[in-house]
Amino acid sequence: MSRFSRASIFASQILRPIESKKQHLLPSSQHFLAQRSSNRFFDIYKLGSKAAIEKERARLADELNRGYFADMSELKKHGGKISVANKTIVPATAAVKFPDLEVNYSDGKILKLPVCSDGNGNVAEANKLETPKASLVCLSFRASSQGMINSWSAPFLDAFSGSKDVQLYEVSLIDSWLLCRSPIKKLLLWIMRKPKYDEGTEPKRQMVYSFGDHYYFRKELKILNLLTGYTFLLDNVGRIRWQGTGLATEEESSSLLSCTKLLLEEK
Repeated sequence: MSRFSRASIFASQILRPIESKKQHLLPSSQHFLAQRSSNRFFDIYKLGSKAAIEKERARLADELNRGYFADMSELKKHGGKISVANKTIVPATAAVKFPDLEVNYSDGKILKLPVCSDGNGNVAEANKLETPKASLVCLSFRASSQGMINSWSAPFLDAFSGSKDVQLYEVSLIDSWLLCRSPIKKLLLWIMRKPKYDEGTEPKRQMVYSFGDHYYFRKELKILNLLTGYTFLLDNVGRIRWQGTGLATEEESSSLLSCTKLLLEEK
């Protein structure tokens, strides 16, 4: 059982007593979402910003119109394959930048993704890490999508074993208000505490966790279904040059590896 799976089981045990009291009103996830969004809405209303109020109303409608059951129905139809992966690399001139994301290693250390240069060869000050020529960033919102992530990351690690020019980040995104509270967050990181990457291997499989509100992060990446896995190949300045979803097919896995090789050859 993966660390993320163990943490998810632990989280469900915490939330179960709360959810059981609310089942007669709404599906627990939607009820919790409505309550959290409503509280946030009234906080914004106090600020008196009409633009902020309208933005929050639009968000509330968006989130309530799509919940767990919509995601599950969609998952049953296509098995998590939201879209077919790129067959070729996206040209640098057409690629969009991966949105900034703060993540934690299990030891509490903070990292800012993407790890990239500013385009002039200068690494972002917040990271102070050597910039990889290619980074594979895998996003998982639920433990059930970990198998999908593995279908991309395993062949990637095998193909580029020994290379210091590529990096792999497996990101578990945790949105629950309760689990993001400092004491619970620290406990979860302690439960998942292990070396932050596979010692002595290149590229390193770096398991990281992002806590907080990811709504606008997801909007930038056009992520709707939270039950599937998402994989993005980034270049050395943080642009998305390839992406895939769900379980990797043999053809899609080959396209990922070939696109990564092209990035390593770029100057």
